[in-house]
Amino acid sequence: MSQNQWTSARHALAYLARADAIPHRTEGEAVLLAHVPLQARRILDLGTGNGRLLELLKLDRPQAEYVALDFSPTMLAAVRDRFADDAQVTIIDHDLALPLPDLGRFDVVVSSFAIHHLDHARKQALYGEVFQQLEPGGLFGNLEHVASPTERLHHQFLAAIGYTPEEEDPSNQLLDVETQLRWLRDLGFEDVDCYWKWLEMALLIGLKPLA
Repeated sequence: MSQNQWTSARHALAYLARADAIPHRTEGEAVLLAHVPLQARRILDLGTGNGRLLELLKLDRPQAEYVALDFSPTMLAAVRDRFADDAQVTIIDHDLALPLPDLGRFDVVVSSFAIHHLDHARKQALYGEVFQQLEPGGLFGNLEHVASPTERLHHQFLAAIGYTPEEEDPSNQLLDVETQLRWLRDLGFEDVDCYWKWLEMALLIGLKPLA
């Protein structure tokens, strides 16, 4: 059974110290950014962490209103410090293991390496909640840590990012790409695909139909 350690300051700080050095992470972020419309008015970031992705989004979308969710006290402190003087960013303490609060509608919902900490049933339910909160034509982009098809490939990925199997995050509950894409299609998302992938890092995108 997974043990979610993200309320631990030690765990969160250890992740932040290594996050920027993860190989190819910026490639996946660049593909996600390229698909988020520049004219988006409201953007929701699920599991925002220290606000890294949100800050990247804001560079080319300074007019948008942003809502960021996280439940780690360490991450919340970091993201609040980053956007302390930014009235366009609303930060909410919320555990994604619980149903999303009613936050209104969004043009874009994004997430970066957060949803894989949820059990599979909750992942699927969360995707449905995202669909409901998107405006027609809205985009969901999940840059995610996914499961490898074999244990050997999983260990190769861990080695590539500088981890041993013993150092692997016990909060991880990894799931294959194909299952998640099928869930998105079954919910009604269109143009669903894996838009970028490197080993266990994948960008899953789907659009809510206009009508």
